[in-house]
Amino acid sequence: MGRMRENPRYNVISMRVSDEEREYVESLVKRTQKSVSDIMREAMVALTIQLDRQDLRKTA
Repeated sequence: MGRMRENPRYNVISMRVSDEEREYVESLVKRTQKSVSDIMREAMVALTIQLDRQDLRKTA
């Protein structure tokens, strides 16, 4: 039986990518030793931070 995880992830999101985009992601996996899922999670956080900064500039 599998281990219980502290923060289990039940939701799956899939996306279609071009051959070029897949090669880029695969190169990131090799360079970082991270999973595709971890890379996508980090990308979402980075984009959120970038958008938040842009919103702050607009309101300042």
